[in-house]
Amino acid sequence: MAKLTRRSFARLCGGTLAAQSILSTWPAWAADKDQNPTAPDSSDSLVTLSLTEVSARIHARTVTSTQLTQALLARITVYNPKVNAYITIMTDDALRQAAELDAEQKAGKFRGPLHGIPIALKDNIDTAGTRTTAASPMFKDRIPTEDADIVRRLKAAGVVIIGKLNLHEFAVGCTGDVSYFGPTRNPWALDRVSGGSSSGSGAAISSDLCFGALGTDTGGSIRVPSAWCGVVGLKPTVGLVSIRGIIPCSAPLDHCGPITRSVEDAALMLNQMAGYDPADIYSVEHAPEDYVKAMKQPVSTLRLGLPASYYDHVDPEIEPSILAAIEVLKKLTAGVTSHSPLLSIPPAIGDLGEAENYHAELVKKYGANYMPPTAKRMNTPGAAGARPPSTAADSGRAHENLATIRRTIDAGFKDFDLAVVPTVRYLPPTINSSLKQEMADNTRKKVYEFFEGSSPCGNTSPFDGYGIPAITIPCGFSASGMPIGLMIAGPHFAEGKVLALAYAYQQATQWHLKRPPLIPGMPVPPIVENPEPPAKPSEDK
Repeated sequence: MAKLTRRSFARLCGGTLAAQSILSTWPAWAADKDQNPTAPDSSDSLVTLSLTEVSARIHARTVTSTQLTQALLARITVYNPKVNAYITIMTDDALRQAAELDAEQKAGKFRGPLHGIPIALKDNIDTAGTRTTAASPMFKDRIPTEDADIVRRLKAAGVVIIGKLNLHEFAVGCTGDVSYFGPTRNPWALDRVSGGSSSGSGAAISSDLCFGALGTDTGGSIRVPSAWCGVVGLKPTVGLVSIRGIIPCSAPLDHCGPITRSVEDAALMLNQMAGYDPADIYSVEHAPEDYVKAMKQPVSTLRLGLPASYYDHVDPEIEPSILAAIEVLKKLTAGVTSHSPLLSIPPAIGDLGEAENYHAELVKKYGANYMPPTAKRMNTPGAAGARPPSTAADSGRAHENLATIRRTIDAGFKDFDLAVVPTVRYLPPTINSSLKQEMADNTRKKVYEFFEGSSPCGNTSPFDGYGIPAITIPCGFSASGMPIGLMIAGPHFAEGKVLALAYAYQQATQWHLKRPPLIPGMPVPPIVENPEPPAKPSEDK
């Protein structure tokens, strides 16, 4: 099957069914594109290609980095005003990088599989000479002098950095609606949130505004936006990818990983991202692996665990897709062998104290110049809902709990190899309702309101505490047309198995091929945070 070409064609036609109706007229060379990467591409189709596809074309010299960059910049001009994924578009820098990499391509010198491919970075990842804002008024003019370690690695691998992506301010929320630069919009429904905190990363990939994106994940910030935007997001084992030079949310829980259109794209990026950084105190040494190769390992002997508590209170629109996905996985593997719970995460883990330490210095320098919901989360003195700050004793206990959990979590996989759960238990809310909730007093007045509006990171955050790899993949759509994500997780450094099961599922389904219904003329719904009540009808006689 000519999978890569069919994918591109399906996107251009607006869906798989439309593509299938005329595949019989497909050119002969396209019927075997995998074996013929030198076949021509039309320029208007470039942005719909996957990272893996453009890598093949770069190396076959049928496309240049400049062509890819220009095609993306043209699409960004049209669609970024719709989704608000980018904070900073690095046009001149990107074109200059692309030209340099094209010269190397022409000379037959390739830095690796990512040579010449434009990607975008979440705007909490430092870029020397280009502002890095964390989507906060505090940092709206902040220009780092050094690249983050992960940026240096990717530049050395030949990527083009095309821009910096929107996020939930300082990465402290799971919705993506609180940003100094305005909320990111979900490409599948512009009135809804895209998920956070890597909101722009998820939306940019879903909207074909870059070929790969970096996100960060402290409680679910890679996986939530990936699930709600219908793309793939991978949180690696803690410490596998350096976080030095990334503005911290809570450093012991922070992870950096790829957001992509396919599982193979995520594996390809992780190959270039993983590596020990001796200057990063959270980095860990691990023997290099080929994740693309590991992704293709057999999965027939893998045993699946479905920890029951992760299935509580799942939205009725989500549940059928999750159950259908599990049926597919059962046929691909040795089946479900456990419903046992994973380790409980103590609430005290939130008292690690790293965020308070980092932000105490910011407040001294800039004042408490946060967006209002962030001020509350940061316990800024005087902010509505602020809690007492963590004590040294709180922090010590939290670090001990975290270390214990990470030392013992792998034993929880005794009766199964990989855990499979819904990525998010409910569908993305509207931006207006989410902002209203962000600004409101969260005190519940009825017992069953406890389950309403609970954090979208409810299923994802434990895996940051565990520090183990977890990936979300598209597994269906709700009746209202919103993407649904399935999460697969494994023990420390089980990225190969996690990717392999995700890839096997992807090969057996077509959910990852579907694209959002974006068109140039579509209106952008207004943001009305606190709508005025309707006027009473006139009683004049």
